Amino acid sequence: MRIDAYNKVTQLYQSNNAKKTAKTNGTGASDQVEISRIGKDYQVAKQAVTGAADIRMDKVNEIKGRMESGTYNVSMEEVADKILSSYYDKLI
Repeated sequence: MRIDAYNKVTQLYQSNNAKKTAKTNGTGASDQVEISRIGKDYQVAKQAVTGAADIRMDKVNEIKGRMESGTYNVSMEEVADKILSSYYDKLI
């Protein structure tokens, strides 16, 4: 048996030959998040929509007033066109 070969193999597996690692300085690096311009615009638009009322009472009151005074006239063709366009929009 070759003793010198055995010694070389044991040197490979010895744990006392651990290599020292370089000590890092505490630079305090931190992660950062940056929101794009489009993302910021989206946030502003979303806030504006959530702040707006669902029902525009000024338009509702205007139409109610016109209906009560008898000046609110809608043709049947316009009503039919709106119904059909709404129906076809749902199909597509």
